[in-house]
Parts: sequence; C-alpha cells; structure tokens
Amino acid sequence: MTAAASTSTPTASDVIANLPWKWNTQGVIFLIGGLGFMFDAWDVALNGFLIPLLSEHWDLSVGEAAWIATANLIGMALGAFVWGGIADVIGRKKAFTLTLLVFSIFTVAGAFAPEFGWFIAFRFLAGFGLGGCIPVDYALVGEFTPSRHRGRVLTAMDGWWPIGASLCAFVSAWLLTMGDWRLIMLVMIIPALLTVAVRFGIPESPLYLASVGRTAEADAIIARLVKRTGANVTTWTHDVPTAVSASDGHDSLGEETRRRTQTDRIQTDRTRTDIVDLREGAAARQGDSAGMEGNSAGTPGDSSGVRGNSAGTPGDSSGVLGNSAGTPGDSSGVQGNSAGLITSVSGQLRAASGQLVQLWQYSAKTTLVSWALFVSVLLVYYAVLTWLPGILKKQGLGDQAAFLVTGAMTAVGILGVVVSALVVERLGRKLVLGVTAIVSAGLLVCVAVFIEASGSELSFAAKASIIGFGFVIQIAIPTLYTYVSELYPTRLRGSGFGWASAASRIATGIAPLVFGAFMWPVLGLVTTFVLTGVLVVVAVVLMGFLARETTGEKLV
Repeated sequence: MTAAASTSTPTASDVIANLPWKWNTQGVIFLIGGLGFMFDAWDVALNGFLIPLLSEHWDLSVGEAAWIATANLIGMALGAFVWGGIADVIGRKKAFTLTLLVFSIFTVAGAFAPEFGWFIAFRFLAGFGLGGCIPVDYALVGEFTPSRHRGRVLTAMDGWWPIGASLCAFVSAWLLTMGDWRLIMLVMIIPALLTVAVRFGIPESPLYLASVGRTAEADAIIARLVKRTGANVTTWTHDVPTAVSASDGHDSLGEETRRRTQTDRIQTDRTRTDIVDLREGAAARQGDSAGMEGNSAGTPGDSSGVRGNSAGTPGDSSGVLGNSAGTPGDSSGVQGNSAGLITSVSGQLRAASGQLVQLWQYSAKTTLVSWALFVSVLLVYYAVLTWLPGILKKQGLGDQAAFLVTGAMTAVGILGVVVSALVVERLGRKLVLGVTAIVSAGLLVCVAVFIEASGSELSFAAKASIIGFGFVIQIAIPTLYTYVSELYPTRLRGSGFGWASAASRIATGIAPLVFGAFMWPVLGLVTTFVLTGVLVVVAVVLMGFLARETTGEKLV
C-alpha cells in the first residue's frame, strides 16, 4: 500500500466497469440472480390466482380476499425496508441467500395453513423475504456488470419476471387438473434449492467490500475477475470508505455532504508480476463449479469459487477471502472494520433509519423521483396482476381460462423486456421509461373499458388491451429498475433501491383493500384505473424536471 495514487491509476470501480463481459464470469452471476428473480415473480403472481381460489375455499368476501395480496405486499414493503439496509451491512451475497430461504419456506408453509388467519400470516412472512430479494438481487448483479453492458444486463434481468409470472399461471392451471390450491403453493420449495447455486456460483460484490473498508477481500475478487476475463489491468486504487456511526448511520466526521470530493485515496500495490503469477498458477488450481477459481497451487479449495489468497491460506467457508498468506479465513463472512459494521438487530434498525436520512441528504430530488416512479408504475402493474384473474372470473370465465389469459399477458412481457434491453442504451432511461409508463396507464384504462363491454367471451379489443398492457408495462418496469439502481452511489445503492421498493410495497399493499372494498364497488373499474393512471403521469413529470439521465454513467 502507498499513501498516494497516480492520476492514471484506475479505481476498483473503474476496473470492474471496464472488464470484458464473459458468460463464465459475469454471465454466471446474471443467470443465478435471474433465476432468483424468476421465483420472486412466481410467488408474487400467486396472489392473483389464490384470490379466486381461496374466495371459494373459505367463502371470502372481496374485502377479505384482498388480504391475500395485502398481507404479502405489506410483508414485501417491510422486507424492502429491512433487507436493503442489511445488504449494505452484511453484504449482497448473504442477504440474497437469506431472502430466498425466507420466501420459499413460508410460501410452502402456507399450503398447510389450517385456517385463513394462519394463511395470511404465512403470506406476510413470505412477502418479507420477497421484498428484500428484489433490491438485493439487482444490487448484486449490477455491481459485477461492466458499465457498457449494465443497462442491457439489468434490463434483461427483468426478463426473468414475466417468465416467472407466466410459469406460475400455466403451471397453476395445469396443477388444478390434479389438485387444489395447496398443490400450486408446494412448488415454491424449489427456490430454496437455488441457495446452493448462490453459495458456489456468486462471490461477494467487491464494490460492497471496498465500500466498507474490506479492501483486501475486494482485491482478491477483482484479481480473479481480471484473470477470468483476460483484462490487461495490473494496478487499481480504492477510495477510503466514509466512517459511519453505528448508532445513527450518519457520517461520524460530518463530511458526507462533501460528496466524497475530498476523500483520501490509497493505492493497492499490485504489480504486473502479481497478475502473471495468478494466470500461470491456473493450471495447478482446483476447478470450481462457479467458474471463478483462483487458488494457487497447494491452497485448499474454496467451496464458493472465489479466492484471492496466496499459497497455504486456509479456505474461507463463506466464499470470499482476501487475506494475506497464512491468515485464517473469516467463516462468518462479516468482519469488523473501519466503517463500523453493525452486528446487532437494534443496530441494523438504527442503521436503516440513518440510511433513510442519508438518502434524502444525498439528494431529495432523486429520492422523491425514485419513490414516485416506483409507487405509480408498480401500482399499475400490481393492480392488473393481482385482480385480473378475479375480474375475468367475475365476467364468467372459469379458473383455468382466467389463469391462461393472465399467463398470456405476462408471457408477452418477455418481448417487452427484450425491446427494453434493445432501446434503453440507445434512447436513454428517461425517455423509454417516461413514454412506456404513460402508455401503460392508458392501456390500463382500455382494459377496464373493454372488459366491462364484454361478456363471458372476451372481445378482441379486451384481449388486445390485456396483451398490449402486458407488453408495454414490461418495457417500463425493467427500465425503472435499471434507472433507479443507477441514481445512487454504491454506498447507498442497496438502501436507495430498497427504500423506493418499500414505498411502492406500502402503496401496493394498501391498494388491494382500497380497491376491493371501496374503489371497484363504488367508483367502478374504469374510474378506478383512470385515477391510478393519473399517478403515473405525475411521476413522469417529476422525473422529467428533477432527475438526471444515467445512461453511460460509471457506478461509483
């Protein structure tokens, strides 16, 4: 280490941002993260299919049935609030694993609920895991993706959502031929098995490690990425992380407002010989199922697939190490450091509160726009995903027919994600998001108008509106996720995305009750969807005036 850094020496974030894309490196992380996102969608889509099924099973009113979605979505709001902050404390990888386990276990538990109250409790707890999985997943994948590919990769991540929602619809329709609603919930044991792939296939984010002062571990992972991708990089630097008080989450030196412009820099002293040695030692290293091996000859294998230790260093059971030779690995994966990592539950909650304050201090305009976009766009989407099967069944369609129409709507969203990935870099985040969000709101109104004008056999206009909505909204949503994840710096990305997600979950959690008990019965479907669309227009106007364009920016 040296005290000063050359202006020509790239930072760690520069190195990661400019690495070549390799499917056996960043691609593995994208695939595993995408599968997790797919099962998120599957579980959320269950709400819409469970509402008509459980309404019959337990003889529920519309208002009572709304609690199926409300409990799950409020759980997601709490999960996004808690897990976004926790991910910024314990790391992306561990948080991602825990969220997968939570939503999988409690969804399956719901299949054995003896009564409606127990079922609602289990759906709430499943939602708690779901709410954390989405922001943590995006933060993890985004921080490994090179900047020139990041827009397309993060947009393509959302392609897993319509796949999951569509599989939920089609598989549920098929399973109903063999059993009841309990059977369609038991399928969700599968995501728990995905944690094995996370354990062996995904390292901890080096940007996260560097942001909390664990630079040695970050260096080890960056060296592996450089070797695996064939990049010609020999040295890089790290910004010294800003000290954070464990009691309130604020900058303990009062320097946060300087925007890191006066941050001291330290240089990681790595020579070209270090990189050459890493490459030449590859033949003597053990193969790793994740494709990111890097142990030198004679070093015990690291079961997670990411190592940066010199010969003779014991393996790290948590999967990420950057210790010097002979230093035992930290089996917990969470080490004390100058950033003041929080280890108690009360400390984590205080940190989350501090992070909320930091988000608004960083940029009130950015946070306002992020929350407004998340609330309005996702409210439109969840309104349809949650209630369309019930609306169609009220029109006279059977369970399977209603499920298949909903499945067709979500399936065409796959094409929407592809289109989003193709245009998001070329046209920019703001333009794509603004146009598609407003068009989606318009199609939502058309869905209501044409469904009400149809009988038990949906008209062509009703079907076209439903399919069109499914296509356009899935251009808007991945662009939204990509855009908001880029508005915040690394130190706030998980909590920034998580808090925006939490705001939307609160709104979409309350919405089913308001929708089912008041708006739909009193105002009618068309007026309800018009009022929902107005919120989208307001959010887009705020984005146009208050938020910056992030296309092509480097993550910092």
